[in-house]
Amino acid sequence: MIKKISWIILILFFCFSNTSEAAKKKKPRFKPYYLVSAQASDFSSLVTQTRDKINSSDFKLVGDFSPYQKAHIFVLTHDKLLESAASSDFGGYGAAIRVAITETDKGVQLSYVNPVYMANVYHIPEVAEVSAGLESLFGESEPAGSKRGITKRSLKNYQYMMFMPEFDDHDKLGSFDSHQQALATVNHHLDAGTYKLTKVFQIAVPGKDEVLIGVSINEGLGADTVVMPLVDIGDFKHTAHLPYAILVSGDDVYSQAGKFRIALAFPDLTMGTFMDISDAPDAIKDTLKQLTTKTD
Repeated sequence: MIKKISWIILILFFCFSNTSEAAKKKKPRFKPYYLVSAQASDFSSLVTQTRDKINSSDFKLVGDFSPYQKAHIFVLTHDKLLESAASSDFGGYGAAIRVAITETDKGVQLSYVNPVYMANVYHIPEVAEVSAGLESLFGESEPAGSKRGITKRSLKNYQYMMFMPEFDDHDKLGSFDSHQQALATVNHHLDAGTYKLTKVFQIAVPGKDEVLIGVSINEGLGADTVVMPLVDIGDFKHTAHLPYAILVSGDDVYSQAGKFRIALAFPDLTMGTFMDISDAPDAIKDTLKQLTTKTD
């Protein structure tokens, strides 16, 4: 009996030891953005300074725009990031880095998407040069956009909750006879401006028929000016969530499901707030789908 109790005590000891050891080795968590330390400049000056910094760096500025008043977004890419994007199916979604400047009641914020967070979400290899380059470019910053953050394992299988879309559950907007026809059709509609959409950037993924096109949505229930005031309500502004993008991959045109795309940018979004924009995901899909309307 004494021997049996001793074995039980020993087993319990090892269990608690392993639990304690596991607690010490908690997996790191990642947040979707970095907030650059306090900015002394006013909004307009910071926009100019940031553009100059980017243009003198190893990053390539592929587009910028103001989705609404006192918000400006720069979209960058990098040769190493493009190599990473080219190595994975639909990796083109991760070919862009978004940088945002937002004026708030408490001052001007400069933020950018976390490349490690996005690499894991988009199933592409992490690129140390990109993370180091952004840190060197913008200086001291801190992770932002979520209270706790998300582990790499969860990011690779990210979904807002059970039965919600995952990375592979993107929306197929249209199919064509060739990659060239698909790309030409999308750009034709964007150039014509028929559907209240504004082209922000275009990035070709090297070595494959894949092009990422950033689009500002200017009208409807999925418009930037409709969705963002409802969801971006905290002190930290998630402006670098924008713009949405479509991916011309091979002969097909895709966009990320709204319930996935919005949730990964706002991982702490409450169900109540999500319900406030319940019409937005379908509206975004329907709006972007118009770009694949066949032309004569």
